[in-house]
Amino acid sequence: MTSLSAALADPRPAVRLRAVMSAGTTPSADDLEALVEQCAVEPDLQVREMLTWSLVRLPAELVVPRVVRELGRPEAQARSQALHTLSKIRDGAVFPQVAALLEDPDPGVARTAWRASVLLAPGEERTALARRLAVQLGQGDREARLALSRALATLGADVVGPVLADAAAHRNAAVREHVEETERLLRDPDSGSALALERARREVALGRTRSAKG
Repeated sequence: MTSLSAALADPRPAVRLRAVMSAGTTPSADDLEALVEQCAVEPDLQVREMLTWSLVRLPAELVVPRVVRELGRPEAQARSQALHTLSKIRDGAVFPQVAALLEDPDPGVARTAWRASVLLAPGEERTALARRLAVQLGQGDREARLALSRALATLGADVVGPVLADAAAHRNAAVREHVEETERLLRDPDSGSALALERARREVALGRTRSAKG
């Protein structure tokens, strides 16, 4: 077992964090496997962020093919962390593999795939991606809806505007409402926090109404 592997097995997050930070400070291809494997099991968010940073510091030609293999693992965290790392490397050649997880059964993985795909999509794929993402409008909890709105907004008004215009005529009120939220985010990128708070208040109010009726 290497010293890095031994440190990553330590139950203390601070020890793991220092080890990963050291690996990123002095990048070595010998650490690639240990860093990638830890991504699938690391419970601490701060350490996971440092794992991605350390991987990005290594040569992309080594990291990308190894991380892409993680997209096929059964563990949701392995897939999600791989998507996050690929989004940081920004190699558009892996867009097809990333897009394959847009409808991942795990909601967290799907949200990460949305974020990664809009950053990696080649120009000729962006409109098709917008239409594919728009199918999810009106679905999921407020976190999922905000994540989708942000992903669509990242594609830009010129790409997503016509797609939202089509969805605005949908017969489902939840879809139309989600379109309005996304259009607001396009106009004001800082409105995301306000949207989340507004939706939370609305759901609390609805919950109280249902409780009163029940």
